[in-house]
Amino acid sequence: MSKNDTCEIYCYDEEKVNRIQTDLQSIDIVSVSQMLKAIADENRAKITYALCQDDELCVCDIANILGVSVANASHHLRTLHKQGVVKFRKEGKLAFYSLDDEHIKHIMTIALAHKKEAKVNV
Repeated sequence: MSKNDTCEIYCYDEEKVNRIQTDLQSIDIVSVSQMLKAIADENRAKITYALCQDDELCVCDIANILGVSVANASHHLRTLHKQGVVKFRKEGKLAFYSLDDEHIKHIMTIALAHKKEAKVNV
């Protein structure tokens, strides 16, 4: 950070600060942070992206897409499941995963669009 990107004097808008602090107390920002942190891992972001491209993939599909072992893919999928990013179903001896809902797809689509725009504006 340079001196130009910080306030040169200390002052704040008490009304805005109080309103936003109250808002923060009424939402589950910790869960949101944990969900985003789960997706922030490169392999888990790849899994999330892959599940945006196809409605449902089995663990073996995901392992092959990432080029990792089934155990490694399963580890990442458990983390994503725990944070509400993906859901799964069993069909015989196979486990299939899909995105928990359309919101996750929107998050990934928006993040990719933002990154693409950021590269253009550099």
